[in-house]
Amino acid sequence: MTADPKSPQRWIRPEIQALSAYHVPDPGDLVKLDAMENPYRWPDELVGQWLEILRSVELNRYPDPGAGALTEKLKQTMQVPDGMQLVLGNGSDELIQMLALAVAQAGRVILAPDPTFVMYRMIADVAGMAYQGVPLAADFSLDVAAMQAAIDQYQPAIVFLSYPNNPTGTIFDAAAVEAVIRHAPGLVVVDEAYAPFTDATFMPRLGEFSNLLVLRTVSKMGLAGLRLGLLVGSPQWLTQIDKTRLPYNINVLTQASALFALQNKAILDEQAQRIRADRSRLAGSLEALDGIEVYPSEANFILFKVLQGASDRVFAELKEQGVLIKNLNPAGGRLQDCLRVTVGRPDENRAFLAALQKALG
Repeated sequence: MTADPKSPQRWIRPEIQALSAYHVPDPGDLVKLDAMENPYRWPDELVGQWLEILRSVELNRYPDPGAGALTEKLKQTMQVPDGMQLVLGNGSDELIQMLALAVAQAGRVILAPDPTFVMYRMIADVAGMAYQGVPLAADFSLDVAAMQAAIDQYQPAIVFLSYPNNPTGTIFDAAAVEAVIRHAPGLVVVDEAYAPFTDATFMPRLGEFSNLLVLRTVSKMGLAGLRLGLLVGSPQWLTQIDKTRLPYNINVLTQASALFALQNKAILDEQAQRIRADRSRLAGSLEALDGIEVYPSEANFILFKVLQGASDRVFAELKEQGVLIKNLNPAGGRLQDCLRVTVGRPDENRAFLAALQKALG
């Protein structure tokens, strides 16, 4: 049979047809510990103040295209060094895509450790770039020699370093990250999505390296629904990358809501400190269980490994008991037999631990 000349199979790029869409499961009524979200809502008093702010938003008008007031507040609250520029995105995902579009040419490569955030690979494919993963060391630390060898071989346009790393929770040694930055011929983007849960950051060091950018998001602070990310670096880079940004990409509701939230950042900081403390308690409880290997984490989630061949069954049994976490076993490789749990509220963590003990038998 002759193919329809107007079919998508003819016109959609083969690499796009080969992609699987990013799947987000519907949690229904499950205890939701799969998506690295802050589990805490705002106090009712704060919600009321926020709603009053939204009453004044003019939905019939386009938003400030540069999000000027929000940008200035982000510079202050994120402690952006003087002389550095910000570009805002509809979540950090859009900024990763903007970065790829800005450098995409035939034969160019995006490189990152493996395993890491899956969107680096997906966006490389969408942008028509090659992607190269470099295996982490056995303890999920950054293998500097392997990274430098891969950089020499592939000459990547961008190196992404998730810091702390998703899905492992690892915080790479700062000297190892610095060695990669100095060795890379192109951009190195340190993705600090989980900055609220660690004291490690490269933000103050932006001026030391001409090829370093820092990526942040407000999602893990407790504002995931706003979809707001920020890319920080020298104007020399950011002015060019900003050209790939679609007009009005940060809507009026996000601008007003994020500005209000950052004016009340003390509440978000307190929640982050609570999550850090609960992370330590949850890790200790997991380590006390037989048949579990727990990996150190400086994020708001914990990666752990169960007995060989048991992960799919344990994941399914947790779900049957009303608890949804992330099954990383299908990714294979170093993540075989691994599960990842988000740090929830104390009651959610207790429900997870009880269900896990039952699933482990």
